[in-house]
Amino acid sequence: QMCIRVRCTPSRSALLTGCYPKRVGMHQHVLFPSSTKGLNPKEHTIADHLKSQGYATACFGKWHLGHHTEVLPTANGFDTYYGIPYSNDMNRKEVPLPLLRNERVIESPVDQPMLTPRYTKEVVQFIYRNKDKPFFIYLPHTFPHVPLFASSRFKGKSAQGRYGDTIEEIDWSTGEILKALKDAGVDENTLVLFTSDNGSQQKGSNDPLRGRKGQTWEGGQRVPCVARWPGKIPEATESSEIVSTLDLLPTFAKLAGVPLPQKTIDGHDASSILLGEKKAKSKHEAFYYYQMDQLQCVRSGKWKLHLPLDSKKRNWGKPEGKTLQQLYDLDADIGETKNVSVDHPEVVQRLLALAEKARMELGDTNKSGKGQREAGLVEKASPRLLQVPN
Repeated sequence: QMCIRVRCTPSRSALLTGCYPKRVGMHQHVLFPSSTKGLNPKEHTIADHLKSQGYATACFGKWHLGHHTEVLPTANGFDTYYGIPYSNDMNRKEVPLPLLRNERVIESPVDQPMLTPRYTKEVVQFIYRNKDKPFFIYLPHTFPHVPLFASSRFKGKSAQGRYGDTIEEIDWSTGEILKALKDAGVDENTLVLFTSDNGSQQKGSNDPLRGRKGQTWEGGQRVPCVARWPGKIPEATESSEIVSTLDLLPTFAKLAGVPLPQKTIDGHDASSILLGEKKAKSKHEAFYYYQMDQLQCVRSGKWKLHLPLDSKKRNWGKPEGKTLQQLYDLDADIGETKNVSVDHPEVVQRLLALAEKARMELGDTNKSGKGQREAGLVEKASPRLLQVPN
């Protein structure tokens, strides 16, 4: 069994397909209720691969990869879906935020304070229903995306305000899920992986990292990742190797004995790192930091190069303006404070060559790459998502 927990559009497409968002056409901003595209069902998600091996597959939470029937989770490898189709701040009077079960709206507007306990109940029930067969659960929690909500059980109980309330409820949810795995007798046969999709924007802390959510400084990119698999992952082990959510698909495919997709992906099998093998190394020659369609940074090993840009894009707000070339040794300077490009011209040239490889394959600002594929396009909105259920 496998269970992923993660907390918008680009990062979710990367997690599920093992591809940079630019490769699968999911890189431009986040999707809105007016959007007419989504994750192309022709792509192969983690759920698609595991389903082919007999896994029961479920998604509970915020999908945000297209809200039309043609691109919902049930069109992308998931047997079961329960959740909201996009971010919880996209709740409008004319288009109330809906709660879906599979392709059907069951509540509109959704009762947001009850989302975390509802997701938890759905996950627990799914575990018990499928305890005698392999299963895959993808749980992208709605919170702590703003606006923040917590159920009455946790509202006002934290010393850290509403933010703390939501975090404590997610902690409770995690405990309930782990308890269900144990009570169902599948605890030792289940890999649980808990991570996030970006650094903190507001209430949380990214120290000692520079930057925050929506930026390509390390503070916007690095996230905690905790994996638990009793008897398989050694206790209290850590790794500083480069691993990203791009690697989840090939890693899970390896563990489940599923062939990798025919299409090109960008992730690598990281099972040896996950299982705590002492000499396990990352298979990434380079890791690319894109902001929408703009390549902004390249990392290889300990070196990270911020590329010179005439106008550095941001996902929201005004562009950051012109930026100069900057090289950082992340082993010695995790906070990206000392530009050492003058001291290491050979490293700069090597990373610039890697950046050019990315431009050829994935493209750059206003330019397509030879390896890009199209998102799933929808001709018109699905009316059912605009209607309040009877």
